[in-house]
Amino acid sequence: MSKKFKRTKILATIGPAVFSGEMIEKLLRAGVNGCRMNFSHGSHEEKDEQIKWIRDASKKTGRAVAIVQDLQGPKIRLGSIKNDHLDVKNGDELILDYAMKQHDGGKTLPVQYNLAEKVKPGEPLYIFDGRIRTEVVGSVSKTAIKVKVQNDGYLMSKKGINLPDTDMGGDILTPKDLTDIEFGATRDFDYVAVSFVQVAEDIEKVRQTLLTYGSEAQIIAKIETKKAVESDEAMEEIVKATDGIMVARGDMAYEVGLEVVPVIQRKLVALCRKHGKLCIIATQMMASMVDSPSPTRSEVNDVATAVIQGADTVMLSDESTVGKYPIETVMAMKKVILYTQDNCAVDACLGTTVEGQQGIKYDAIAETAVSLAERIGANAIICETKTGMTATAVAANRPNLPIYTVTSDPRVAQQLALCYANSAFVRTYSDTYGFDMAKELKDMGKFEIEVPTVVIVSGRHKNVVGGTDTIQLRKIR
Repeated sequence: MSKKFKRTKILATIGPAVFSGEMIEKLLRAGVNGCRMNFSHGSHEEKDEQIKWIRDASKKTGRAVAIVQDLQGPKIRLGSIKNDHLDVKNGDELILDYAMKQHDGGKTLPVQYNLAEKVKPGEPLYIFDGRIRTEVVGSVSKTAIKVKVQNDGYLMSKKGINLPDTDMGGDILTPKDLTDIEFGATRDFDYVAVSFVQVAEDIEKVRQTLLTYGSEAQIIAKIETKKAVESDEAMEEIVKATDGIMVARGDMAYEVGLEVVPVIQRKLVALCRKHGKLCIIATQMMASMVDSPSPTRSEVNDVATAVIQGADTVMLSDESTVGKYPIETVMAMKKVILYTQDNCAVDACLGTTVEGQQGIKYDAIAETAVSLAERIGANAIICETKTGMTATAVAANRPNLPIYTVTSDPRVAQQLALCYANSAFVRTYSDTYGFDMAKELKDMGKFEIEVPTVVIVSGRHKNVVGGTDTIQLRKIR
């Protein structure tokens, strides 16, 4: 196996620091497998430009790349603050007013949501990623509330607000989200990430909305609310309902408490592996590299921990959007992934349970293929797939060797770009295209020995969904 093949993937958020076709290509060549577009910022015209850059870079590098449309959701933010800065001190009282259009420099601040309809006295309210902690005093009008500041610090425009004990209620898709979904349905997005998911039923509502707009994208549920993680059963129901999970550790930390996040992360990774769902670990993985060319030891440990737990993907946010060293950050993250996977085994997982009518068969075939490949020392597993389910089921067993997937569907190949150990290729279907793919990989120099051994997982029924029923052991001469 080539040491250059990383099994845990990298998802990078696109922003000003990499806002050009040239920089996107550099990201991919450095090790990025997918690009996230944050719909909290930027115009649809900018997103169209970014999609073109990504797809052009994908063609140049010859690699499938996933694009994630990340919806803003019911994110509550401050409005614009005069001079983009306001110092506050412990004991200050602030007014947060939904009706305020322009900040005058004082302690009454515009907010992009009518909190007076939701909050109750005594509830905590955190601003600017929890840097400013306040407590709700009460409503002062139909559109404004008063809060008391509990620490010194400063505020800036458009910073987020977290209300961990407030029952927000309502639908998780805002009018802006619906407009963005309608836009995305006609664009080349592989995933839609949904913010502030609370219960499994939220996923079904989003799925129906995507179908209404004709979207082919799969759903990633961002786990960041107290209700979503209130029990192991609640988390498992969400995992089962969605196509993937993003462990959104930033907002989660202020919703449920910093000390809770590592345990929740471990549980969610295990649940995603159990049910064959994509798992992304996000937020501040290498935050110091926004300003520094090297990560801290704790950040290296954070990435390595995600690899050992068996996460599919690790994500960059500010590091690649506004950081000074976006390419260096990707390279550093890749270096940690490669060393960890080659020197430490992935945590054990008690079996997988792929959902759907064909689930039991996929489980058995995938588990057998991985066991056989590792027992005989195969150089790779090759999956033929129409929908991606075969490759996903194999990946759920976390093999310690590459999975090369061949499919006739470009969308499936792009979605698998974020799936553990998967490298997907689009080829016209043939009765032997798994074996043909193996020979092509040999010619491409993907194997380090003259006569590699591969395990091919395929079906005897031509291009049929759910037709996977065959495991072959082949030497490629």
